[in-house]
Parts: sequence; C-alpha cells; structure tokens
Amino acid sequence: MIELADARPWIAQGHWERLDAAVAHLDAPLAALSHDALAHNARDMVRRADGTPLRLATKSVRSRAVTEAVLRTPGWRGVLAATLAEGLWLSATVDDVLLGYPTVDRNAIRALAADERALERVTLMVDSVEHLDCIDAAAPGHPEIRVAIELDAGLRLGPLRAGVRRSPLRTPADARAMARAVIGRAGFRLVGMMSYEAQVAGVQDGRRRGASPAAAVRAMQRMSVRDLLERRSAAVAAVRAETQLEFVNGGGTGSIESTRRDPAVTEIAAGSGLFGGHLFDGYQRFSPAPALAFALPVVRKPAAGVATLLGGGWIASGPHGADRSPVIAWPAGLRLDPAEGAGEVHTPVLGAAADRLRLGDRVWMRNAKSGESNERIDELHVVVGDAVLESIPTYRGEGRQLL
Repeated sequence: MIELADARPWIAQGHWERLDAAVAHLDAPLAALSHDALAHNARDMVRRADGTPLRLATKSVRSRAVTEAVLRTPGWRGVLAATLAEGLWLSATVDDVLLGYPTVDRNAIRALAADERALERVTLMVDSVEHLDCIDAAAPGHPEIRVAIELDAGLRLGPLRAGVRRSPLRTPADARAMARAVIGRAGFRLVGMMSYEAQVAGVQDGRRRGASPAAAVRAMQRMSVRDLLERRSAAVAAVRAETQLEFVNGGGTGSIESTRRDPAVTEIAAGSGLFGGHLFDGYQRFSPAPALAFALPVVRKPAAGVATLLGGGWIASGPHGADRSPVIAWPAGLRLDPAEGAGEVHTPVLGAAADRLRLGDRVWMRNAKSGESNERIDELHVVVGDAVLESIPTYRGEGRQLL
C-alpha cells in the first residue's frame, strides 16, 4: 500500500536518472510512477484549492491503488468516475462516487438498482428527461437513485464558442426546469450539480493554441470565468430554490484557482495534475512534477544519429495534432522523426544523443494526458529514490478497462 504521507520532498534534479536506475532490472516497455512526485502534485493541488475539497477524476488515474492513496491525503474527498460500470466497481471501497457523464448502460443501471450499498454511494449524472426515461426503462420500479444535473459551462460569443459540447442545460431557467423534472419523478433524488469549464481547466494559457496566441487564450479564459461566475451562481440559486443540494462540482486541474473563487462551487474535480502529463507544461499558474512516465527500449540502430524504440504510439485523445503525441523526456538531445512520429510498434528517435544509445538502453517518454497511457500497461512501478517500492496494478492489470 502506497502512502503519500510518507513521501519525501520531490527533487527535480536527477529525477530521470533515478527512475532509470530503479527499473534497470526490469524489461521494458514499462511505466514508472515517482512516489515523491505524485505526493508533491497531490499536495500542491490541495494548496491551490485553498480549502475547497478536491474530487478525484479517476479517468486521469486508472489505478485503484493510486486512487485510494490520494483519497487518504487531506483535502481530497470522493471520486468522479467516467462510467457506471467503473463507478459500481469503485463503490466497493469508495463511499462517494459521482458519475461525470450520463449513462445508458442498462445492465449497470440494473446492477445499481439491486445494490443497496451502491445506491447510497453512487450519484448518476443527468441533463435531460430522456436520461430519467432510460433509467426507468432499464430498471422499472427501481429504488430511489441519487442524481446530479450538469450545467453547460462553455463560453458563447455570438456564433463563436469555447469549451466542450456537454450538457444542453445552459441557463438558470434550464437548470430549474430540469431540477423540477427530477424532483417530480418517483425513484429519483436530486443531490447535486456539476459544470466543467474545459476551456479554462484544459487549455494551456502560456502557449499558442492553434492559430490563437497565448494572450488571446488568456483573454478568452478571463471572459469565460466572468461569464460562468454569474451564470453558474444564478443556476445554482435557481435549483436551490427548489431543493437542497449536497454539492456543486466544478473545475478541473487547470482551473483550480479560478473555480475555488466561485462561491457557488463546493468542490473541484481534478485528476490529470497528479501524474503531470506534458499538456500541463504550458500553464502559467502551476507546474506539476512529471510523476508518471514510460520507458521504451532501444531495439535497432538503423543509421548514424538514429535509434529505434519498441512501441511508443500512445497518442492522447482530442483534436489530432503534435501536442497529443508523447514527448521525449530523457536522455536529452533526442527528438521524434517528423516523418514517422510515435509508432505503434517502432518509434525512431533522432539526434546526436542517439549514437550514444546501445541496444537495450531506455528512452523515457511522457504522455500528453495522464490516465490514457494506463490502458496500455498492466502495472505501475512505484519508485522511491532509485529503487522500486512496489508494483501496483492499473485497471487493465485488474482485468478492467475504462471503455
């Protein structure tokens, strides 16, 4: 059992050399998780939240052992699961599970309806009456099910929009009407609200985004924060006029500072910052430690200045682009071949440093996003100093998958 309370201060100098030495006896490809860097990130996110509880977004972790270790850290409370199947599985050990997305999984809905403990611990997300209809159709006459409603948090400026396409509920009137629909429906109890400001939480503000310079991104985010501060507060007030709420969830790793200042929000969802994927390298407000990385072995030396690695094409979801590809973290002096990129089986790396690599040497890479790489590996080797403390399973290592 990993305990983040036992972690030492994370030291950036020599980080990659320590990881490499710790797993030198293991065959690669493999993934290593720095115990000290993970603890550093978990504590720093709590510091940034400044008293607002953090709810762990499990899709950004995908390891029960890591989830349980983070939840034992003061400042963290409950999880945000991606699917009902995942939420039911986690509810065996976690007593507060909120689904971040609606479900139409009939088997999982029936399983929830038949599980007294899960009914107390799991909250479903809905944003339309049709979601209530799906639940009723899957489990007619079901016991009371906890639900939350999601408010769209995107920014709209005339025909332009920023943010992800999630809930159809946008205005306080929309939220009130949905709340009334839930309250008036037998078998449901409205307990919370959620809104996810992806255009602030998930967009780097210190780098160009496509054709938009960083200054334009920051201007968009300031407008979005002002818009949501007014609109979310009004929507929450409209719903609270109809019923009491246990929680109002908002934000994400990249928006902790602005979300905590919204008086309508009682908790912040976060998770990606725990592992510190390289998409967080371009934020001005914080800089997480690179806690999770994967090592690929050199299997070919096809030419001077070239070394070929086994695997590597762990491309993150989202709009296709170079920022979704893994980046080379160590050794220095290497770059991906722009003609090939990171490949499913073989990844060539270029640079003078490639000539110093021998067959079997490792090249360390960081994934763009945090949890998605764990769909490809069975275990994480938890490193303390230059030694492996223990090896813990990912979801995949426990025979599970997110989707």
